[in-house]
Amino acid sequence: MGFGWRSASEVSLGVETGISMSRPQIIEDASAKPETSPLPASESGDPGREITDRTLQARFRKRLLAAEHEFSLQVDFAAEPGFSILFGPSGAGKTTLLDCVAGLALPDAGRIAVNNRVLFDGEARLNLPVAKRQVGYVFQDLALFPHLNAEQNVAYGLAHLSRTARRHRALAVLDALRITHLSQRRPAEISGGERQRVALARALVTDPSVLLLDEPLAALDAGTKSRILDDLRQWNQAHRIPILYVTHSREEVFALGERVLVLDNGQLIAQGTPHEVLSAPQQETVAQLAGFENIFDASVEALHAERGTMTCRLATSGTDSLQHAKLELETPLVRAEVGTQLRVGIRAGDILLAVVPPVGLSARNIIAGRLVSLEQRDVVVRARIDCGVKMEVHLTLAARDALQLHPGRDVWLVIKTHSCHLMAN
Repeated sequence: MGFGWRSASEVSLGVETGISMSRPQIIEDASAKPETSPLPASESGDPGREITDRTLQARFRKRLLAAEHEFSLQVDFAAEPGFSILFGPSGAGKTTLLDCVAGLALPDAGRIAVNNRVLFDGEARLNLPVAKRQVGYVFQDLALFPHLNAEQNVAYGLAHLSRTARRHRALAVLDALRITHLSQRRPAEISGGERQRVALARALVTDPSVLLLDEPLAALDAGTKSRILDDLRQWNQAHRIPILYVTHSREEVFALGERVLVLDNGQLIAQGTPHEVLSAPQQETVAQLAGFENIFDASVEALHAERGTMTCRLATSGTDSLQHAKLELETPLVRAEVGTQLRVGIRAGDILLAVVPPVGLSARNIIAGRLVSLEQRDVVVRARIDCGVKMEVHLTLAARDALQLHPGRDVWLVIKTHSCHLMAN
């Protein structure tokens, strides 16, 4: 039997759906036929990875038209059981990607499948309704029913089961998330972290084949967030489904992710383990997301193959009071020739600051500069140094006080070779 296109308005939001709805559905034209033009091969794909039966495979294009501009999302990735982190700036397309997997948005072309079940196929004109996709979706705004208690909220998607079966399933997942004692309380009677657990339980109780989390824990403190994620990780050790987790936090990427997918302006620009992608970024956008506060234009001056390094000259912009005709850094050796233009990224926390010329150090880069400004943010002090380029250095409050730092003071920056990360220009 063939499948015709289904509009979002035809999709049932009834008791069988495994999606926690927290905002209006996107209405599509039921008669509209997606583009069937082939998608170009993805540059960020990883064909060497093993694809298992439980893997979410997604390769699709979605175009969004707005009054001011047109946005196009084009992705190609596979998410295996476990956490896959969607990381990127606001407006990169992360939520649109999740909506397409859930069936709340209709791609223009491509294919989405999980557990060898096809959810969407543009060429075959197959678009599985939301209620039949077995997708759990938890949003930032949880949309718990205020008039229902926790157990009733969790059991809401199980009306096709008997009363006894509904109660058994609901209590089992409440117990897994350690909130059985809250079963008879309404959302207004529990804390924010407890409401997050109830919303998560409502998505898990339907036994989804994939779980989508759109920053549902963003408003929680670190301790509460960590405990919830520990429980979710333990739950998934038994169920082993793919979990797509959207976050803006670098700490969460390293703490949670088995893989990270970096999305920017609708394109997957990098994917791999957190260490592969964020510790040694190859693109400037990824470097900025990964917390490289200092990124400079540079050119290769000399290669030192025998010691595995090379000399790069930074493009300087010295002031009248501090001119630097030549600012050089020793960096790790990469495949490049003398004269190659590239970018150098350095984390502010990887730079040491001295108030006297340092000697006897293993670090290869010692740069004289002048302190321009100091700015305290919580327990971190941001120092701006003019050394021919403007560098940002992060210090503790104790270091600032011990060094008696003040604007105008001469300082020296100490930068290890392997703290310099090289990227294509």
